[in-house]
Amino acid sequence: MNANELRDKTPDQLRDQLVQLKKEAFNLRFQQATGQLENTARMRAVKRDTARVKTILNEKAAAAASTEA
Repeated sequence: MNANELRDKTPDQLRDQLVQLKKEAFNLRFQQATGQLENTARMRAVKRDTARVKTILNEKAAAAASTEA
């Protein structure tokens, strides 16, 4: 997932994506705690994707706020 793909999505789609990423992060943490996690690099990727989505949501919110003023 890259930032350009995310910028094309609506804020609602981004929020849905964020919920999915948070669920995946939870499941990965659970797998790690129980010793079942095989792909540890996926945890890092999910964290970064979550940050990417949050950043773009904030950018869209700031852009909407500046157009209102």
